[in-house]
Amino acid sequence: MLKHLLLSLLLLLPLLLSAATGCDLNDPDNDVKRLFPASTGYTTLYASLQKSGGKTALANVEKALGDKFTGLYETIDVSYTIYKIYSRKTLIGYIHGVNQKGEYGGLQVFLALDTKGRILKLYYQKLSSKNAAKFKATSFTSQFTGLTRTDFATFDIKTGKGSGKVAAIKNPAPATDKDFLYTLRGVKKNLILMNTFIFKQ
Repeated sequence: MLKHLLLSLLLLLPLLLSAATGCDLNDPDNDVKRLFPASTGYTTLYASLQKSGGKTALANVEKALGDKFTGLYETIDVSYTIYKIYSRKTLIGYIHGVNQKGEYGGLQVFLALDTKGRILKLYYQKLSSKNAAKFKATSFTSQFTGLTRTDFATFDIKTGKGSGKVAAIKNPAPATDKDFLYTLRGVKKNLILMNTFIFKQ
C-alpha cells in the first residue's frame, strides 16, 4: 500500500512542480513570428514577484489590480516567462502570458506589447468556454489594441465598471458568461506584471 502511494506521489511530482509556473508559448518560434511578423529572433527572461520586491511587490500588484492573488498560478514565487522580440538587433516588443481562472476552466491570456507597453495583440492560448470562438474573434480581440496599463487603472475588474476605453469594450458573449470579466482581469494583471518586471513606471 505504502509502495503504491509513494509511486503515485512520484508520478504526480512533475505536475505539482509545473503547476506553479507562468505561461510559456506552446510553439514559440511560430507564435513569435505570427504575433510579430517583422521579428528576426527573440530571447527569454524569467521573473517573479519574489525576486522583484517580494511581499511589497505582491501588495503593489494586488492594489493596482484591485483584487487579491489566489490559487496555484498567483503565488509570490510563480515564475513568469517574458519573450523579448527583436528585428535584427533592435528590440521591437514583448510577449507575455498569464494564467487566469475562467468560468469553465483556465484561461491563458497572452499579450504582444510594443516597447512602450501598448497592446498590439491579444492572444488566447487556452480558453475553455462554450463561447470561445466569439472571444477569439478579431472583432473582440482588436478592441484591446493600443490599450495600456493606464487605461485599466480605474477599471474595476470585479464589477466591470469604469470609464474610458476599457469600459467601452463590448462583450461578445451573453452577459451571463463571466469569461468576459475574467479576460479583462487577465489582461489587467498581465499589464501590471509587465510594468513591475519591465517598464517600472
